[in-house]
Amino acid sequence: MKILMVCLGNICRSPLAHGILDKKIVEHSLTDWEVDSAGTSGWHSGEAPDSRAIQVAKTHNMDISQQVSRKITKQDLKSYDLILTMDSSNYQDVMNLCENDMQREKVKLVMNYAYPGKNMSVPDPYYDNRFEEVVEMLDIAIEELIASVAAEYHPVG
Repeated sequence: MKILMVCLGNICRSPLAHGILDKKIVEHSLTDWEVDSAGTSGWHSGEAPDSRAIQVAKTHNMDISQQVSRKITKQDLKSYDLILTMDSSNYQDVMNLCENDMQREKVKLVMNYAYPGKNMSVPDPYYDNRFEEVVEMLDIAIEELIASVAAEYHPVG
């Protein structure tokens, strides 16, 4: 399972989501899972995550400092199994890159795993410093993602 986390600049939300899933891959022994992150804008391409994101990640025993911001590409739509966006704007930007229904079916709002059908956004902490809240929200959604995918592969009953 290859998952791409996507936000606007790829320096706050998607690096945190990437770090959380990286940690859960180890905790849940999901050896065949991979995760990466990207942004829809490319404004911060080549940069490390925001220092505040790195710091809050550390408080949750995650090291995201080696991640490097990059812009999502059309190739990503082909090579990833699931593309998780942080808000409706990111979702629409990624959908606009899609070339076919198969690619469009891969694109989801990450918070719909925790709150199905609510289309909730992960707030961008860049301006309001809500990094801890973002980690807590993403942790819940990503745990539900893992449970959902595990149920698809190993249905009960």
